[in-house]
Amino acid sequence: MDFSGVPLRFMFTPHPVVSMPPSVLRGYIEGKDPATGKRLVDEVLEALTKPYSVEESRNVAVVRPVPSQKQRFLNADTEDNLQRLFFERGWTDGLPTILPTEDRVTKMLAGTGQPADKLVGKAFMIDTQENLRITVEMVAIVAVMAGARPEHLPVLLAIASTGQPAIQPSTLPFASSLLVNGPIRNEIGMNSGMGALGPYNLANAVIGRAWTLMSIVWGFARRKKTFWTSQGNNYCYNNLCMAENEERSVWESFHVQKGHKPEESVVSLFRGWNLMNSMGAAARRSWGEEVQLQMQALPALYSSATLILDPMLARHLKENKGLQTKLDASRWISENVKMSAKQFWENDMIDMLVAPLAMSGVQPYADWKKLPGDALIAPYHRPEKVNILVVGGETSPLWKISDFDYVATASIDRWR
Repeated sequence: MDFSGVPLRFMFTPHPVVSMPPSVLRGYIEGKDPATGKRLVDEVLEALTKPYSVEESRNVAVVRPVPSQKQRFLNADTEDNLQRLFFERGWTDGLPTILPTEDRVTKMLAGTGQPADKLVGKAFMIDTQENLRITVEMVAIVAVMAGARPEHLPVLLAIASTGQPAIQPSTLPFASSLLVNGPIRNEIGMNSGMGALGPYNLANAVIGRAWTLMSIVWGFARRKKTFWTSQGNNYCYNNLCMAENEERSVWESFHVQKGHKPEESVVSLFRGWNLMNSMGAAARRSWGEEVQLQMQALPALYSSATLILDPMLARHLKENKGLQTKLDASRWISENVKMSAKQFWENDMIDMLVAPLAMSGVQPYADWKKLPGDALIAPYHRPEKVNILVVGGETSPLWKISDFDYVATASIDRWR
């Protein structure tokens, strides 16, 4: 059935939902909606039976009109007052921003050959039920706020074109990550080597931050409306923004794995919760033993994981361990990382998101659900979902392991 154009009515359950027994969840239905204070079951029944109002029908897929020249600008004021206004209106991440004056936005637009009014993508604003049309100028405004330079704009336009926010409307501490591949890495001075994931590089910092600011402006950080996360995630400040160290990697780059040519510039997006640093260079235990221990601590949700390896470690795995490609490394992980069925199913995220698949007969989860608790399973059963990225400055053969899943890749070149 096609439900496009149907007005949406939203309500929210009490929290928490994850790991709660059925008796508690049933009680939530009788409880109050934390956003409105009304009895949840009454709201559900009303939403299903009450005819749509004229206003609701009018708000279906509403597209905000382009503001007039006068409406496009705030009244003149002091910088301190404008900074305060931006924060009070929920347009920032709480840190100071560069005020997007007309002159600054015009200079930012010089970073792309695309017209200012060109449609980049759309974002659905849940609380107002609007389809926000994201234009090149809108991205340029946020780019200025984040401290970006004109040469960074094509990367930000590519990110915006995916329609993927850095912030997720969930009670869980979602985080995001982005990886840049291709010639633009060096053209705009991104860091793929020493300290690539730290606060040491302008391009990495502002591109990552701009994705968060775009998401905030798109409406994904309105507390108790679109934003419910209990603790949040500090990775969201710049979304683990990095470039792959293609020059020092012994394996093909990530964007080539995804079907792009080496000379193409693209950005890839990832989403997850956790990131673990290796504790050392695996002196007493082998890399494989360390990786198994660390990956057993992750939920292995949908077989997804992302490993960030220093080029020194990648070279060691190829020359000394026979892993000739990234896919070889992913297959090794898929075949060798094991955990007990009990450990797998007792994870809250697995119980909430994967157990329903098992009960529906989806394999291999249906078979795993029948196993005794001490039976070993290989939770990363899809090696193509285990992403390998090569980033680092070769001062130590270190790595990072995460549960981040690959989301999308977008061309940067089309926005130059």
